[in-house]
Amino acid sequence: MVLFQQSRKILMALSLMLILTLTTACGGGTITQADRTTTPSAVGRDVTYAELERGNTPAGQNFGKWVVQTSKGLVQDAYVRDNNKLGVVISPQVSPNEVRPLASALLQGFRKNFPNQDVKILLYAPDKKLILTADYVAQTNQVKYS
Repeated sequence: MVLFQQSRKILMALSLMLILTLTTACGGGTITQADRTTTPSAVGRDVTYAELERGNTPAGQNFGKWVVQTSKGLVQDAYVRDNNKLGVVISPQVSPNEVRPLASALLQGFRKNFPNQDVKILLYAPDKKLILTADYVAQTNQVKYS
């Protein structure tokens, strides 16, 4: 039974990585200056949780929404700030050994949607505590995990 659960979790992480890679590679697009404008905040308005924004730009909003929708339950929440920082709250079903591959897949998709710049992925546990940071430096094409 434990082997089945472990296999299921690994398969789920690999399928998310594949989905993120394929859909960002095939559907990406370039960002225009209009996409970089800041959207008004939902703070102070009477909105439900599902209506909260996922980014502070239209492109960020779309990417954050896409991450949550395509994660198949692995990502509870996502928010893109300034088109170069992605904060993600993972679900309890993500095991500790799946966190780094998930960060890597998210980083790859984020870089393709917001190219030619340094980007950062912040992964948070379900209790909202930071568990992993992935920094990509465009000039050196290097990723640093901390």
